[in-house]
Amino acid sequence: MPDASRALNSGALADLHARCFTTPRPWSAAEFDDLLATPGTFLCGDAQGFSMGRVAAGEAELLTIAVAPECRRTGLGRARLDGFEAEARARGAQEAFLEVAVDNAAACALYTGAGFVLAGRRPRYYGTPDGRRIDALVMRKALPANS
Repeated sequence: MPDASRALNSGALADLHARCFTTPRPWSAAEFDDLLATPGTFLCGDAQGFSMGRVAAGEAELLTIAVAPECRRTGLGRARLDGFEAEARARGAQEAFLEVAVDNAAACALYTGAGFVLAGRRPRYYGTPDGRRIDALVMRKALPANS
């Protein structure tokens, strides 16, 4: 795993995730531990922001990306996304996928700006704290080896 996995423990990851998300719900330290123990899973970043992904059979999935609220709009989110893509490529992925809440305009703009395109939609995929259901957009991006 990249160096971030040694610098951030699951408690720190869960704390930052909780500062960043209500929809989808933030992940617990135990969930981070379980994911990090899964083969192919990797973490890139530091206490200001991280991306977590996994690679299997030539495909990468961005599991989550979190940037501390005070560090947003500084390019850190794009840097963490670029780190995810580079690590996915290094692990043999030829394409990447992610899911994002349809109403998360900042994340949608980040992903579109990085070259992700709409691949599908998952109706009512995410639950909100007030009980509503929100669609998820499925996005994909080719990861050519020479990028």
